[in-house]
Amino acid sequence: MSTLPINPGITDVVKAYKFLRGRVRHTPTEYSHALSVKAGAPVYLKLENQQLCGSFKLRGALYKMNSLTPEERELGVVTCSSGNHGQGVAMAAQELKIKTKIFVPNACPETKKEAIRWRGGDFVELVVADGDYDFTEKTAHEYAAAHGVTYVSSFEDVAVVAGQGTAGFEMFTDEPDIELLLVPAGGGGLMNGIAIAAKALNPDVEIWGVQTNTSNPWVVSWEEGRVKEVEYGETLAGGIPQSLLSLAKLRVKGILEVTETELAAAIAFMHREQHMVIEGAGAVGIAALLAEKAPVRGRKTGIVISGGNIDETKLLKVLAENN
Repeated sequence: MSTLPINPGITDVVKAYKFLRGRVRHTPTEYSHALSVKAGAPVYLKLENQQLCGSFKLRGALYKMNSLTPEERELGVVTCSSGNHGQGVAMAAQELKIKTKIFVPNACPETKKEAIRWRGGDFVELVVADGDYDFTEKTAHEYAAAHGVTYVSSFEDVAVVAGQGTAGFEMFTDEPDIELLLVPAGGGGLMNGIAIAAKALNPDVEIWGVQTNTSNPWVVSWEEGRVKEVEYGETLAGGIPQSLLSLAKLRVKGILEVTETELAAAIAFMHREQHMVIEGAGAVGIAALLAEKAPVRGRKTGIVISGGNIDETKLLKVLAENN
């Protein structure tokens, strides 16, 4: 375990929790009657769609930005984001007065671009790249290397993983006897951070990551434990690093896969039944449960809803097609 390139533990998560307490919201872990009826078991939701900036990403971004040395802050930072991480970095950049360049792919929703601009103010320059996320991330890394500034990853970083893990620390101090946990797989920062906290507080909990079939590097890479290339399709959930795949293998049981149709149905279900607005990436756990792909088997189930930042036009389309 000590040979892993990124290997934070529960102490790192608790340190992050101590720092972030009062700076971010302790979001609710709320019982869902509608989902409990569907599952035939009690279901609890960790509502990070109610977090400041509308996403869990604030936790890791804020913690990482505050961990920078005075020299790193003076030089400024660069990051890449599909939207939510950028908002957290922008908020920290304004607070700490750090000049920051935030690269986003051209598909980044306008609502997220605007939020990055106003949260960062004069300290943030938004760069919209002419390509997908992988292209944008590569461009941002190249810029950081060429200018000798710190690149702030949205997931592959000890401080970021520890910061994201504070959501799991909150969830399992609120409901420590959750038996099955569904977490968006994403880039791996949230899934690993929450798994670290969850397993430390309840070693018996079974943890599953979830992602869509149009963006499924975790699914295709899981069995062999090494990252494989995948072809990305159009997805409502916006490459994963080997370091975080190896880390996940220590605590995560496996990865569940949902379709875009199932994901849209989950977004509509939560809007209709619980009056919640959830973005695609945030609803994958709900989709797995509603599609009966999660191994509930009567167990008390926790689902992490990672964010609520979905464009109105996309939301209205989803609701119209799933009425």
